[in-house]
Amino acid sequence: MKIIAALTDPSHAAMAQEQGADIIELRLDLFTDDLPEHARRCREAVTLPIIATLRSAPEGGSYFGNAEEWMERISPLVPLVDYVDCEQRFSAHAPALRAVGKQVISSCHEARMLPLAELFQLERNLRAFGDIPKIIVTPEDEDDLIDLISFTSAAKKPICTGVMGTRFRAARAILPLFGSEFVYCHTGKPTAAGQYSVEEFVHLRHLLFGQEQEYPPPGKT
Repeated sequence: MKIIAALTDPSHAAMAQEQGADIIELRLDLFTDDLPEHARRCREAVTLPIIATLRSAPEGGSYFGNAEEWMERISPLVPLVDYVDCEQRFSAHAPALRAVGKQVISSCHEARMLPLAELFQLERNLRAFGDIPKIIVTPEDEDDLIDLISFTSAAKKPICTGVMGTRFRAARAILPLFGSEFVYCHTGKPTAAGQYSVEEFVHLRHLLFGQEQEYPPPGKT
């Protein structure tokens, strides 16, 4: 399990590292000016891996362009980051990103719950173009949450699963216990409803796994 600090302000990168984040995510769709400069400053400020994310409006972000424009905005940052978040609508560009050594987080965010069969099919679709599938859904009740936990446990690893909204916020802490690779947190301004802060989740991780215990490796939580 790795704690990702999802940043709306890249100046928070050093603070996120000090607080215990394992990875930095730059939410580029929430930045308003020079994206490469933000990435350069972040790269200089931390030793952590960095994710570049340009989240589309249909999946909860603020990017409204097409796939070609997406790649034009991402390309100048590619040398400065370690991962690129790539939605299915942008998947045609994933091979080029992987060819230059970047790991692709192939993501899908749904404002509904998917049946188990659809979850497994989606996981296969995402893994076909990415290295780490990220599937975020919106459970409607406890049975949906149990299905999501079951899927997370059974899915091929690595996998990242999560929930949208605040109703089942606790699932953000539960899913890593069943194999979810990443937990997205904030450093003051959440990028999604229900996020824990980095400091809160560092404390939760200590409570769940013990102060001195080494954290489980990916896929072994």
